[in-house]
Amino acid sequence: MFKMPIQKTLLASALFLSLASCAAIEGQETAGRYIDDTTITSRVKADFLADAKIKSFQIHVETMDGVVELSGFVDSAESEKRAMQIASHIHGVKSVKDALVISPAQ
Repeated sequence: MFKMPIQKTLLASALFLSLASCAAIEGQETAGRYIDDTTITSRVKADFLADAKIKSFQIHVETMDGVVELSGFVDSAESEKRAMQIASHIHGVKSVKDALVISPAQ
């Protein structure tokens, strides 16, 4: 007589817990990816600030799923190459897209 309600209760509890844990895992992946991309962007910007050859305030850095896109202006092909090199050496970067424009200093 008690087996049926207990079994249903246990089954319902197990189902609820398994669904709840799946939702938490999916949310962590999305948040984790966002945090990783934010960390990559911050590290690229910090390394630009530390490099005397890069005028970092003229370069915009955006990261999506480990892919870094650099846009904005640099004063030479050497600065462009250096910015790409710095960004590509940050841990977690899968690739770097170059949308930089060379604009000689006036």
